[in-house]
Amino acid sequence: MPKVRRAVASDLDAMIELFQHAPVSLVVTPIEPAREIWQQTLAQDGVDVLVSEEDERIVSTCMLITVPNLLRGGHEHGFIENVVTHDDYRRRGHGTAVIQAALELARAQGCFHVMLQTGRQDPGVHQFYERQGFTSENRVAYTVRYPET
Repeated sequence: MPKVRRAVASDLDAMIELFQHAPVSLVVTPIEPAREIWQQTLAQDGVDVLVSEEDERIVSTCMLITVPNLLRGGHEHGFIENVVTHDDYRRRGHGTAVIQAALELARAQGCFHVMLQTGRQDPGVHQFYERQGFTSENRVAYTVRYPET
């Protein structure tokens, strides 16, 4: 399985390039707001950006967000967001590697569950998440989307 590491400040350009392969979202441009957001992200308690590399480039990523919780005996909530794998590197284990690393980190941090939502309608994407251990049977997700964003 590919090796996973935490992202660092110098990964910004590689992350922006990778996010061009995110079919449901637009990456932040121009670069100055992106730099500020990236620094805030890396400095934020409870946020871990995980990456997998091949050919000396970042080819897959996901973000684990953990937050305190007064319920569930104080065990944290975990959320996985921004899952992206470069088109040319899919089906090589990189997506699995970053997701599994995030799940292991969430467990180590005492999360009682990890939630993940996808905007993708592709059944293959849903099957991928199910192979990682996610199920749609435990919860129903609702979202409010602000049209101006």
